[in-house]
Amino acid sequence: MNGKKKPGVLLHVCCAPDSTAVFEKLSPGFEVFGFFHNPNIYPANEYHKRLAEARKVAQELGFSLIVPAFDPESWRRAVQGLEDEPEGGDRCAVCFRVNLRATARKAQELGVPFFTTTLTISPHKDSERILRIGREAGSEFGVSFLGENFKKRDGFKRSLELSRDLGLYRQGYCGCRFSLRKDPPDA
Repeated sequence: MNGKKKPGVLLHVCCAPDSTAVFEKLSPGFEVFGFFHNPNIYPANEYHKRLAEARKVAQELGFSLIVPAFDPESWRRAVQGLEDEPEGGDRCAVCFRVNLRATARKAQELGVPFFTTTLTISPHKDSERILRIGREAGSEFGVSFLGENFKKRDGFKRSLELSRDLGLYRQGYCGCRFSLRKDPPDA
């Protein structure tokens, strides 16, 4: 890059496996900072397991990981009344908004000019909805949203390969209590 410093991007990390391929894609052009903001994850031991894996990836790949306080009650308030929504419905849109607004706010606080999210790498998530919400959050906080659908060009497949190489835990649900078919035994 001719000795020029790369611009910073704050990457909302929903989980370690998804961050692998996204970091790989972003790192040639950006200084990547991870942001593990996930008040939606349930139960608390699942949150801590995912956080440990995210820290492992950050160390392995060489990026810093910012971890705000875990505040599941704020998420529960945000989705109140949407508990019976189907997976992919309005509750998910609120969840995306909670996480992307927090990421945009943190990017603004840190003076990082760009932000994005790993959420679009999942084949189970509505990328167009996520991208729209990300642009709205960027406008609200005055930072630029890198609106990329990371599942394209085999992004999800690459995340599976990198996760396997790093021996990462791959969760079986998005994280929220309402996406579980039943509560885990240690909830």
